Amino acid sequence: MTPITTLAGKRVAVFGLGSSGIATASALLAGGANVIAFDDNESSVAKASAAGIPTADLHAVDWSKLAALVLAPGVPLTHPSPHWAVQLARKATVEVIGDIELFCRERRHLAPHAPFVGVTGTNGKSSTTALIAHLAASAGMDAQLGGNIGTPILSLAPPDPGRVHAVECSSYQIDLAPSLDPSVGILINLTEDHLDRHGTMENYAAVKERLVAGVPRDGTAVIGVDDAWCRKIAARLAQAGKQVVQISSHRKLADGLYLDGSRIMRASHAAASPIAELGGIGTLRGVHNAQNAACAIAAALALGLNPAAIQAALKSFPGLPHRIEEVGRRGPVLFVNDSKATNADSAAQALACFGDIFWIAGGRPKTGGIDSMRSFFPRIRKAYLIGEAAEEFAATLADAVAHEITGTLDKAVAAAARDAAASSVAEPVVLLSPACASFDQYRNFEVRGDAFRSLVQELPGLELPGLALPGLAAARS
Repeated sequence: MTPITTLAGKRVAVFGLGSSGIATASALLAGGANVIAFDDNESSVAKASAAGIPTADLHAVDWSKLAALVLAPGVPLTHPSPHWAVQLARKATVEVIGDIELFCRERRHLAPHAPFVGVTGTNGKSSTTALIAHLAASAGMDAQLGGNIGTPILSLAPPDPGRVHAVECSSYQIDLAPSLDPSVGILINLTEDHLDRHGTMENYAAVKERLVAGVPRDGTAVIGVDDAWCRKIAARLAQAGKQVVQISSHRKLADGLYLDGSRIMRASHAAASPIAELGGIGTLRGVHNAQNAACAIAAALALGLNPAAIQAALKSFPGLPHRIEEVGRRGPVLFVNDSKATNADSAAQALACFGDIFWIAGGRPKTGGIDSMRSFFPRIRKAYLIGEAAEEFAATLADAVAHEITGTLDKAVAAAARDAAASSVAEPVVLLSPACASFDQYRNFEVRGDAFRSLVQELPGLELPGLALPGLAAARS
């Protein structure tokens, strides 16, 4: 935990009592603040009270006595309209902030030069943040991994010069962190997203820009420049005198890091040399993961890691569950869990990574279906369709791709494993990349991916990643 001492002795309201809200209230209490917490959900209030957190209805408190409202990131700040707690805070001129902001203030108070890597972007945040933590830990650093990736930032150990924090920051969290100032700030990419929360693409991009704009002059801003929004941001920051490292997975750069085949190249004044090789690293397949890796490598270099140590650590990166996760092999057949692919764009990135694919797809469909994926259809040997989208996907695939409607995941895994094993191709891949939400059959994509993994691990003769002996699935499940 990081006790928040910068609000010691002050009365602070906390609204939103999920995991990050409870961690925030606990950190404030540990630092000496007078906390009053609330949530619209009665069960969440009861859970917080049971954990020893003082609770009360914020409708009835004297807001003139409050120093701050610490808001959970999922609670509306501006769009579609400010939450009632935000409205009350603004009426009383009480600042509204989040847990990332509390961490930043505590860092400036305790250890202003402690390494702090903040990562944002529309896609790839979690993989990039996890890879940065892995690179740092492999180099012997005390690496703390958290933020939007799962562990609340205030549940991590406090800032310290010998400790690096790798923190994923969503746009919601950045919006609540007005003084966000990572020593290394990463903006991977920007595409239209969360407009229900930010109103317009311009507002969304402006919020994301804050993370890299807050990097101090002696820090490093790492920015992917493969989209127009990020290119403009990189140019603005460079003009303002920031140290900017540009990243591209699509074109050569005169300065920065870019992808050339399977190599990450480092260019300076138009002279380029290889800095890392991604070939053969299964957890970093695909152009999108090359972009993530280049961003992580740039951060590692800024942290002082040497290229040899970075290359060695890349090879041992285990990846994240449900993101092109290699579940195991059965003879020549590779089984891959990409349950995180809940839309066509994400599934297309997975299809681009492999050749002869036995594709498990379906669930609750998103607008547009899979029509945009037609250029990847030649990679698919056969599709196995599940859930509510099965009939729609079958109509789209039509005569272009052999397919069958299996309905459920267990039947799809059995059929795909059978057909892949019987095929004559050298490297068949059974790929779960649904291009759909999971909610018709599973609570979330994690549960769906876990179910796929369990079904695959029950197959006889399976070899798990990194294990030479088959039959050890039970030990890992």
